[in-house]
Amino acid sequence: MLTKMKINKNTLTVDEKLAILRAADEIIGQGGRTILAKILKGSRDKKVLVLGLDRCPVYGYFKSEKIADITEKIDWMIDHDFLDIEYFGKLPMIVFTDRGWKIEADQRADELLSEWDLWIEAGKPIPNMEYLKDRNRHMIFLFLDKIKESGDDKYIPYLEAWEKVDYKKVRGKIRKTISAIESNAPIDNIAVQKRKEEIEQLLNGAVPQDLILKCWECGNRFVFTVGEQIFFKQKGFQFPKRCPKCIDKKRIEFLDF
Repeated sequence: MLTKMKINKNTLTVDEKLAILRAADEIIGQGGRTILAKILKGSRDKKVLVLGLDRCPVYGYFKSEKIADITEKIDWMIDHDFLDIEYFGKLPMIVFTDRGWKIEADQRADELLSEWDLWIEAGKPIPNMEYLKDRNRHMIFLFLDKIKESGDDKYIPYLEAWEKVDYKKVRGKIRKTISAIESNAPIDNIAVQKRKEEIEQLLNGAVPQDLILKCWECGNRFVFTVGEQIFFKQKGFQFPKRCPKCIDKKRIEFLDF
């Protein structure tokens, strides 16, 4: 029996989408829908506390809502191409889609920049910059782009400390960022605006649609419905390579064998 997608007439707000993505970032490839819903609920579940997930910035974002309703929001994010489910062994884990990660990387880069702003304003000593090593390279380079675009030399001491501890490619990017700030290099406002518009567009999500697949057996094309896609994802199945007729034919041949 196929699982029908719940029709949610009211789309999530931008802030809700960002909150779910931020919470998902804490457990990507390591946890499923249940633990994600508990983070967003603000659950005091032992596993949530042991893993330190109560320190997530959006912990308890949906504290006034029921777990079932939060899970429905997560499913909406899956259905609209922000998140996906991949099976690791028999366990269904939450992962980012390309869309979801581009949005989250931008959000995390902003979060890192805001953190530096707070530390600098408070006069906090420069931390051990190794905390930035081994982070996703795309996100780190985006963070550096945002620092460069600020044109603010208050970040230079932090950048110089970071430059001493990271890998060669990152050091090169840091050095270019410092040089751009020191020389008052012009900001590429067109690129900044283009990136902003791309994120805004991505935040619209993708409306679930039936897929047209080509059968590997007979070469004919067949419809793979939204409901079938959801069912296959929930079960951890790969999308079908044969059309229903060829599947039935194979099944009959097997039974007659």
